[in-house]
Amino acid sequence: MVDTDRITGAAKELGGKVQGAVGDLTGSRRDSAEGRLREATGQAENFYGQAKDTVRNVADEAYDYAEDAYERGGHYLRRGTREVSHQVAEYPLASLLIAGAVGFGLGLLVNASRD
Repeated sequence: MVDTDRITGAAKELGGKVQGAVGDLTGSRRDSAEGRLREATGQAENFYGQAKDTVRNVADEAYDYAEDAYERGGHYLRRGTREVSHQVAEYPLASLLIAGAVGFGLGLLVNASRD
């Protein structure tokens, strides 16, 4: 999507070029100077529109990347949950011992931070 600043900037730039050329042909310094000023203003507005387009494109790409990462993360989480469930179902005693050891370790860490 093209920014409206780019369109109006290009139109002002073209109008300024025409006005400057007419001023040069007729010898009117005022028209020539106004034309150059309008051309510069249009060019600046065009560049501003280009910058806005660039920022918008980068933001869209960042959003798409974040959305893809979120979807992949959800997929990996579901797959990991299924794998853990399978391991717990297959080895319930080992899973219970591991969970107990992790809980005991966390309890030690919490208790050690209070001292």
